[in-house]
Amino acid sequence: MHFKHIKLIAIGLITGFINGLFGSGGGMIIVPALIFFVGIKEHKAHATAISIILPLSIISTFFYLKADIIKFNIALNVALGGIIGSFIGAKLLNKIPAPLLRKIFASIIILTAIRMILK
Repeated sequence: MHFKHIKLIAIGLITGFINGLFGSGGGMIIVPALIFFVGIKEHKAHATAISIILPLSIISTFFYLKADIIKFNIALNVALGGIIGSFIGAKLLNKIPAPLLRKIFASIIILTAIRMILK
């Protein structure tokens, strides 16, 4: 097995663990890992992350359903907004220059981390 395949599997393992443990958050692991460890361009890393997160979320959802810990009324409303938001975001992705995309992504992660630490 090539070293690149081992790196990709390791990224997947870490991302899956984070997604399963926290219910999401895989994108904050996948995107930087694909950019810095695999050398994928910004736009392709973001787009690739979306395709990776879907199967991870399906698996996690299965276990959360078995544990009966999903709040369906909240999940459905957020999913509705998420569907609309992801349509808009996917349309805009290729219109945003890579350096700006990196800054927006990093800012969201930093602001979210600060808010979580202070709460």
